[in-house]
Amino acid sequence: MSVIRAFIAVDLSTEIQDRLSQIASQLKERMGDVPVRWVAPKNVHLTLKFLGDVSMNNIMMLTELLRAEAALHKPMTISVGGMGAFPKVRNPRVIWVGVEVPQELVALQRAIDIQTGKVGYARDKRPFSPHLTLGRVSRNASPHEVRRIADVLKNHKVGYLGVARVREVHLYRSDLKPTGAVYSKVFTATFGE
Repeated sequence: MSVIRAFIAVDLSTEIQDRLSQIASQLKERMGDVPVRWVAPKNVHLTLKFLGDVSMNNIMMLTELLRAEAALHKPMTISVGGMGAFPKVRNPRVIWVGVEVPQELVALQRAIDIQTGKVGYARDKRPFSPHLTLGRVSRNASPHEVRRIADVLKNHKVGYLGVARVREVHLYRSDLKPTGAVYSKVFTATFGE
């Protein structure tokens, strides 16, 4: 049986991706040679649901589920800005830029989580925390390197970057390569009008 790694996400405008790329470049320059795996700008997206391993036999069921959920929602706008880290800036593992989303998108994310849960995919344990991942700190980073990353993040302010109009939700395939993850769209569901 054939299996892919998959997730459900909304895309950003190229303008927002370009601004995120500029921020990542500034951070790289200020951090120097610390072990952070930076996300390629074209791969930055707002994840609504990470599915993990998905059987090819389930793709049709997932596309129908997405089509039905998307049809219940109207196009919306999200705002992008601010920066932080998970679990916290003093101990960064994931470097992110914030996203302010309307309640409508929170409702869509919750519905997708519930519907995919009904067909066997693990429900999210944590509440939805909208963010755009810029980079992941390597588990091999020394305490000194982690402190350096934290210091840069504390002193690097990111203001309002703009808005993105969201009209679609996508099912993505993620293929892990030595050069990083390669994402490809499997299906796109357009919101209702």
